Amino acid sequence: MATALAALIAGAATVHHIRQLHAHLLTSGRLLTLAPILLRRIISLPSPNLHLALAQRLLLSLPSPPLAHFNLLLPPLASSPEPSAAAFLFLRLRRDGLRPDAHTLPHVLKALARLAPGSLPLVASTHAEAIKNGLEHAVVYVRNALMAAYSACRQPARAMQVFDEMPRRTVVSWNTALTACVDNDCHDRCVGLFAAMVESGFEPDQTTFVCMLSAAAELGNLPLGKWAHGQVVAQQLDMTLQLGTAAVNMYAKCGLVSYAWRLFERMPARNVWTWSAMILGFAQNGLAWEALKLFERMKGASVAPNYVTFLGLLCACSHAGLVDEGRRFFREMRHVYGIEPMMRHYSAMVDVLGRNGRLQEAYDFVMDMPVEADPVVWRTLLGACQLHSSKDCIGIVSKVQERLLELEPRRSGNYVMVANIYSDIGSWDEAAKARRVMREGGMKKMAGESCVEVGGLMHRFISGDDSCPDYHGACSTVHELNLNMRKCEPIDGILLIDSE
Repeated sequence: MATALAALIAGAATVHHIRQLHAHLLTSGRLLTLAPILLRRIISLPSPNLHLALAQRLLLSLPSPPLAHFNLLLPPLASSPEPSAAAFLFLRLRRDGLRPDAHTLPHVLKALARLAPGSLPLVASTHAEAIKNGLEHAVVYVRNALMAAYSACRQPARAMQVFDEMPRRTVVSWNTALTACVDNDCHDRCVGLFAAMVESGFEPDQTTFVCMLSAAAELGNLPLGKWAHGQVVAQQLDMTLQLGTAAVNMYAKCGLVSYAWRLFERMPARNVWTWSAMILGFAQNGLAWEALKLFERMKGASVAPNYVTFLGLLCACSHAGLVDEGRRFFREMRHVYGIEPMMRHYSAMVDVLGRNGRLQEAYDFVMDMPVEADPVVWRTLLGACQLHSSKDCIGIVSKVQERLLELEPRRSGNYVMVANIYSDIGSWDEAAKARRVMREGGMKKMAGESCVEVGGLMHRFISGDDSCPDYHGACSTVHELNLNMRKCEPIDGILLIDSE
């Protein structure tokens, strides 16, 4: 009889059949025996996300279901549109006195990563659970999932601590650590970690090179990016969509827009991230009209834009002085494409208005924002006031200064910008007042900093700091260049170098 019922369950094609069989199992007293088969069948139905609530109700209706039943349902719940259901199920099994195993924790941590950053306390308690049950060291993919969850919660130090304490690692472990560095802006650490990975004898794969290309893009390290791209070609790795997009992004952010464009055009398939990377690359390199034309082509390819696309479009409008187009894109983002603006979009729109001297409109825009403007938005407006400094903007400068002092009372750069604006328009008393507040508060202007790349390495120079090992040699070279430049005589606007 049980075999026949199991066959009926396996052949059930609709939720209606499942419900009929569920009712029969309840009345016949066979539900406990056949519940795992019924759960598997519900999960395997087409469009499983539509039926997970039914599976969850079935599971929770059982008296004292074993851990194996929970482990059946946790993977699809963790990947579903409602990962909180997986977190709830985990709390329920713990409340029932069950101890999670190596099949439980990775899926729970996956769900918590998707619920980050608010899930950090539960991630930490799950970590403690893994240590208590001896799973943290015994199973490598539990630690991998822990790293990913801490990274999603913006806790890179904890993620790297988990990695550093791993007794055994796989390529997935290294890639998870590299991804944690990239996602949390620890790009220098990412490069160092990659070197350690190769030194440890691990073979990089596509995911590894996606991380390296992303790190190179953010560091502006073109030689590193070219090397990573060259390794992909030399090792004949498949140029996946993700890898191709990372390469386009790297070349664009490192200033080689022509390389990025060539690679973009050669890609057999593109997704919204590929299009957005190229649009943003055009915009950031001053090719505003190319960015706008590519967006039209993107729409023609029936690819729906995302938040990065509109960030690129607003950046393009800012650089090209296209105020009306910027307003239109900002409006379309919400009302046509249903994308809720992020703080970066508000800041970009303030930049569109402010760069073009529409300071009052920019101020009104900030005041009308449905969310509280963060310091970056206010600093963007203050920067626009500095760009278009005149006595007409004094009222706005005063209001922006007041708001920034509330949000960042110890940030010296705000006082410096305000003092410079007042100096530009001849309000010396106000400029002196801003500098006096800095002095009395013990704040100092942040030292100027510049970087130069030599031999694939980035060298950082800070004003007033002579501790750099190559400092005196660099100063000597600059002095020699200065002496040679003094030999130049301007003749009709052309510089000629003395042959002596």
